[in-house]
Amino acid sequence: MASTKSTVDSLRNISLFSECSAKELALVVKNSTERALKAGTIIMDQGQTGREAYVILEGSATIKRNGKKIGTAKAGTVVGELSLLDNGPRTASVIADSDVTLLVISERALKGAIDNIPAISRKLLKALATRVRELDRAQYG
Repeated sequence: MASTKSTVDSLRNISLFSECSAKELALVVKNSTERALKAGTIIMDQGQTGREAYVILEGSATIKRNGKKIGTAKAGTVVGELSLLDNGPRTASVIADSDVTLLVISERALKGAIDNIPAISRKLLKALATRVRELDRAQYG
């Protein structure tokens, strides 16, 4: 199991959490769990309701939408965050390519961090807005 400091350092390098302080990230880590999965394990399944997001700490996974590969998630990638925020269905499936270590961020953990440190919500909104702009540019130029 990774130390809290190394997990906080990993989160700091992820765009979704890059605006958060070490204290804010430590709160998220404290209220999350680490999970190790074997290669071939389905991390999340498209269409299912999700109540957690996953940060890949070690290993890699394939991202599929409608059965077609659309990407690879490597260490430092967050998957499932949209369902965590809106309780909507998963937009893709994610399958471990190798043995993976994940930080599982539950809805409760994120909401607890937001309740205790309200500024984290603004920082998360800013990071998500940046991602929407990047997707918009990629799609429409």
